[in-house]
Amino acid sequence: MGFGDTAKKIQTLADRAERTYKKISELRDEVDETQETVIDTSERVKTLENEMAEQRAVLDAVAEEVGVDLERVSTEAHITDAEEEGTASDGGDADDDAV
Repeated sequence: MGFGDTAKKIQTLADRAERTYKKISELRDEVDETQETVIDTSERVKTLENEMAEQRAVLDAVAEEVGVDLERVSTEAHITDAEEEGTASDGGDADDDAV
């Protein structure tokens, strides 16, 4: 094997190393962007959770002031949701079977 062949192999290896380094750098940038997005999203979620807690406290106070039984309303809402899910999972209503 001559020096020309060795030089070609070294150049090929150097080219691959350069492409690999470039790809790793791009991946590192993507990971950094993803981490920033996750941090931003986490902060937004915390803000929304705090706002929801404040709104819940206001709604609870208003409901208590006007005499609404929140436990009963919540229970009825859960029952309605469960019934709707049950109907949806049955594939339709009873009228479809009669036809």
